[in-house]
Amino acid sequence: MVLNAARREQVVALCKEMVRRPSLSGHEEEMAALMRHTMTALGYDEVDTDRYGNVVGVVRGAPGGKRLLFEGHMDHVEVSSPERWTKDPFGGVLEDGRIYGRGSSDMKGSIAAMLLAAAYVREDCRDRMTGEILVAGSVHEECFEGVASREIGEQYRPDYVVIGEASQLNLKRGQRGRAEVVIETVGRPAHSSNPEAGLNAVKKMVKLLSAVEERFVPSRHPVLGKGILELTDIISSPYPGASVVPERCRVTFDRRLLVGESEEDVLGELRAIVSEVQARDPDLEAVVAYAVGEDRCYTGNPIKAKRFMPAWLLDEDHEFVQEALAGLRAVGLDPQVTHYSFCTDGSYYAGVAGIPTIGFGPSREDLAHVVDEYIEVDQLVKACEGFYGIARSLLVREK
Repeated sequence: MVLNAARREQVVALCKEMVRRPSLSGHEEEMAALMRHTMTALGYDEVDTDRYGNVVGVVRGAPGGKRLLFEGHMDHVEVSSPERWTKDPFGGVLEDGRIYGRGSSDMKGSIAAMLLAAAYVREDCRDRMTGEILVAGSVHEECFEGVASREIGEQYRPDYVVIGEASQLNLKRGQRGRAEVVIETVGRPAHSSNPEAGLNAVKKMVKLLSAVEERFVPSRHPVLGKGILELTDIISSPYPGASVVPERCRVTFDRRLLVGESEEDVLGELRAIVSEVQARDPDLEAVVAYAVGEDRCYTGNPIKAKRFMPAWLLDEDHEFVQEALAGLRAVGLDPQVTHYSFCTDGSYYAGVAGIPTIGFGPSREDLAHVVDEYIEVDQLVKACEGFYGIARSLLVREK
């Protein structure tokens, strides 16, 4: 299926309209309202919003088929350095074959494409479609990859999931996971003119960080690469510490996870290093744990989670990968099979729930979060055709 002029215009117009609705994490209500309105106008069989504010639309075929979920996140990051933008971040400006604006690539273009593709499949294949196409816009992905998605997964129980993150029209079969690991050292406060009376938590942390740097050996996966551990922040308490020996010091590591690494594994390797240092320094008191994120959704409900999002990888010869490839090729695309370099909502669907999951979407991965973010119209249109091809391959009985 190649989009005709009317459908091409429709997907471009919807993408522009989505970009014009700011939807920071926790403030996705305007984007959610537009999704609900569009789904209803297109004749979706069901449109629902859950307690977090995720929007899910359902297009139903004949009973007995599979349930395919297309999922994209509605939220976007802040407009960084607004003075450097040459286009209105929320203007949805179409210029030289590109739609400009915050969230255009990450990932409103993809949501517009999948939302319309589902309607086009039913319109073209109404008598031959079995099962269901679900299209979901999730919330708070930028802060909590996969947390709000759990609500979607547990309510609708999809058989297959397509994450619409930017893939430049290639098929992604996995990703590294992500964890935020916190180490805190505990000291004893004292006046800095008499430091011997205290125990400096920062000095203890320096010793510990040196040991982590020396002792941590990242594991490596033949497809996903290296399991990174990178220090991202350090802060002492009290802060600022005017004339006070700090009693606490807290550091955060970004830990990129590989397939099979559990919560216990990740903490265990760091706790083992702490124990080694404590054997040489009995005064060292340290705690290793995961950071916990907490925020509020636009519905008013709280969202809270431990910062641990597992890795996932689907075999290249898996039935879903091959069916999706066949569908993409049937509409004229020639995707490579690769994997994401960043974390996605697939951490829940594939990494936790074990649902066969792939990634496919328009635009380049490196256009997310940048100044003058844009999506190419050609990529947007071909993504809509690609979503159409995947759904047709899985759910439509050919004559």
